[in-house]
Amino acid sequence: MAQVIIPPPFGTPDSGGSPALTEMPDSVLFICNFNAVRSPMAEGLIKFYCGHRIYADSVGIRAEEDHANPFAIAVMEEVGLDISQHKPKKFEELMDSSYDLVITLSPEAQHKAIDLTRTLDCQVEYWPTLDPTAVTGNRENIISAFRQTRDMITERIKKRFNIDYFPTV
Repeated sequence: MAQVIIPPPFGTPDSGGSPALTEMPDSVLFICNFNAVRSPMAEGLIKFYCGHRIYADSVGIRAEEDHANPFAIAVMEEVGLDISQHKPKKFEELMDSSYDLVITLSPEAQHKAIDLTRTLDCQVEYWPTLDPTAVTGNRENIISAFRQTRDMITERIKKRFNIDYFPTV
């Protein structure tokens, strides 16, 4: 049965340094709604930080586009990471269905992950993450929201996987 872990919010003391939050998994799956913004950012960041030490993939509840969001591509390029070749995919398109850790980035993804992992031996962590596509306004407002999302995911990854370096703008 899947073990659900919700890490404490940033800025709050850790819950005693639970080993479940510091162990390095062999594989991780990031899930968001469309696999075009948050989960591809997370996949790109974890691959940058951990290289081949962790197998990483990402998926969406739905995959309606055939490419990553252009703003997501732009803000990742700002930190030297290229996600321009990312192709959004749904669960049916995953090459593997066995992951040590599933990280969900939206409430809808969390519900889907819990449902799909009921009989699997894996951890599920929920990282509530801003959906920058919901932000309206001028280009600067929108790109700022995408940067905020990238930075939020970066901080979560650094904390969860004990990483002390990261790409900078």
